[in-house]
Amino acid sequence: MDRFQGFFSRALSALVLVVGLLPLCAQATLVRIETVRGPLDIALTDSATPRTVANFLGYVRANAYDGTFFHRHAAGFVLQGGGYTFPPLVKVTAGAAVANEFSVNRPNVRGTIAMAKLGGLPNSATTEWFFNLVDNTVTLGATNNSGFTVFGTVTQPGLAVLDVIAALPVVDAGGAFNTLPTINPPTVGALTKANLVVVTAVRELPTTLANDSDRTFNFLEAAYPQFISPASAVSMTGGGYYFRYYAATNSYVGTKEGKIYYLVPALSADIQLLGDLATWLGAAVAQGY
Repeated sequence: MDRFQGFFSRALSALVLVVGLLPLCAQATLVRIETVRGPLDIALTDSATPRTVANFLGYVRANAYDGTFFHRHAAGFVLQGGGYTFPPLVKVTAGAAVANEFSVNRPNVRGTIAMAKLGGLPNSATTEWFFNLVDNTVTLGATNNSGFTVFGTVTQPGLAVLDVIAALPVVDAGGAFNTLPTINPPTVGALTKANLVVVTAVRELPTTLANDSDRTFNFLEAAYPQFISPASAVSMTGGGYYFRYYAATNSYVGTKEGKIYYLVPALSADIQLLGDLATWLGAAVAQGY
């Protein structure tokens, strides 16, 4: 428990030092891609790419991405998803293609998400998207199929999750899956769902409409998935606390009277103080939550 508490104490101290230096992010639509390796939260460029954002949110609100998996990892380039579910292997049903909204002012830099499309067809984007793992400003710029539309950016905490997925082994499963990222791939036999980097759900996260506790919980889930998972647990009340319980790590995070607390029953029965809610909220807001 001392190790766990010490980690959060150091994290809080670091936040106190830097939160005042962080510029407040303009509120944008925030979407959480929940994966088996942690959440990827994306701040969308609503006003700059309205058609692309509307297209993406249409699939999100229809739950079309639930149960999909990352099917392509071009090493040192992009990580792609939004195309297939498994099992059985089924292509996500696509609606009408969306007009390209590429701009040199929104380059394909590391940590951005952009629409995938067919070669030689600038206005062919439908369901699939990819994360830029490196600076692809030149490679995916205007001279390549009229450019690839960036429509969001992974929040800072999510970059660590993106890197975890990008570090997974890749196998050649043929066709569109010749660079398939995998989890503990079998040496013999067929791949199963357990070997895939599955997207369990994709949902919009409330920002300014959420209460301070929920905004902070959402931020903590993205920043510390190793301690509090799975993400997006239901908020509850009890014992004077407003809290969330995380089944995978058997842990709790809650707020009470302007303070934020955590509890890991397997390590200690004592509820531990994490710090002032206002401090953690400041960090969350600075990251777009």
